[in-house]
Amino acid sequence: MKKYRFLSALLLIAVLFSLPLPVRAAQEDLELFCTHAVLLDANHGEILYDKGANERAYPASTTKLTTFLLVMEAVQSGQLTLQTPITAGDTAYQGLTGNFSTANIKIGETLTVEELLYCLMLPSANEAANILAVAVDGSIEAFVEHMNRRASELGCRGTHFTNPHGLHSDEHYTTAYDLALTMQACLEHEMFQTVTRTPKHIVPATNLSGEREIYNGNGLVSSWRYGGYLYDKCIGGKTGTTDEAGRCLVSAAEDGDEVLISVILGSGPMEVLGEEKPKQGQFRESQRLLEYGFNNFQRVTITRGDEPVDTVKVTMSRQADEVNVKPQGSITKTLPKSMNLDDIETDIHLFAKEVEAPVEAGEVMGVMTLSYDGEVYGKLDLVAVTSVERSELLHKKQQFFDFLQTTGVKIAAAAVALIAAVIVLRLLVFRKRRRPARSGRRVQSRGNYRGTRR
Repeated sequence: MKKYRFLSALLLIAVLFSLPLPVRAAQEDLELFCTHAVLLDANHGEILYDKGANERAYPASTTKLTTFLLVMEAVQSGQLTLQTPITAGDTAYQGLTGNFSTANIKIGETLTVEELLYCLMLPSANEAANILAVAVDGSIEAFVEHMNRRASELGCRGTHFTNPHGLHSDEHYTTAYDLALTMQACLEHEMFQTVTRTPKHIVPATNLSGEREIYNGNGLVSSWRYGGYLYDKCIGGKTGTTDEAGRCLVSAAEDGDEVLISVILGSGPMEVLGEEKPKQGQFRESQRLLEYGFNNFQRVTITRGDEPVDTVKVTMSRQADEVNVKPQGSITKTLPKSMNLDDIETDIHLFAKEVEAPVEAGEVMGVMTLSYDGEVYGKLDLVAVTSVERSELLHKKQQFFDFLQTTGVKIAAAAVALIAAVIVLRLLVFRKRRRPARSGRRVQSRGNYRGTRR
């Protein structure tokens, strides 16, 4: 890779104006000498520290994490084995110019997949990345497409690759968080730790080269290049350096059951009070960030007890007119050790203010949301404390009333009313027509009577 040029002034400005953003609760400030950083709980995918973690940055050779991952997935699928021999073709040095890291693999030289992985990760050989890319997908271009597709599948939203090794390109970028997700996937493969924790490896003689020694450039596991940074909790990682990216390190560490992933991007040589020589920021800050995580966070189970927190009205019962609800279950989170769990806020949401009996004990009636400082930690079901039986008399009565309210019954009632109205109307009209006829006959009768009078 290109040798890093001194960027102290620029990075000092970044440190002054890019303050860390604790994501859980107030902790003592942790100022890191870098442009971007993230600390991830690898077991649970929770962010513990964030400094521009989702901002675009250049990854340099930390790109090779994705290359390693795709090779191991090809091995896992049976496409390759660790002992599959691979011969370096004409594309081995495609796109490699200037001063770049190499294991001096010759075109036409044959190495196994396993030996190429050691060359890829320890001395960060760029030609090894190209050779493995062709072995997996037939061409470097197809492999790069595979890299971008796999990154998307991992949940990386700010990543775009243009090569498998990490030499600078304006269109080759990622984020600290995306690198943490990639590292999380790499840790699922035992071979990753085996390779990246190895300080020195001997590559056996090949058809074109004698036996050679290669060394790990990660100061947390090897003092070959940089002394004074060994970290016994480190279980692997990958370095990266270009002028544009600065000095970068993605690393993982384990303490008991806890596994943390740290990403430091855009660091460099840094002056430390009391130290004669400048420190390598990527190593010093990675160790500081990992220790910050182990010292300040713990896995906590959050519950809200068995006490009722609200009530829901109940109809169709003579037993009770309401039922108590309580939170059920628990939420487990990685939280600051200094955090007071009583400060966690609760928000109650009932599915309905009123329900019909029967109600079964344990029936879910709503949800309680737990949050702190605007961040949602999780949700608990709100369940009925007791059962409430239904009154059959009230139920039948309600059924009858409901029946009367059905559309069919309403239509039938309207039809009956209409028929009755028609009958009444016809009776009234019929009576009107008959009254004049009876009156005329009476007049005629009187006339006849007068005609016969003497």
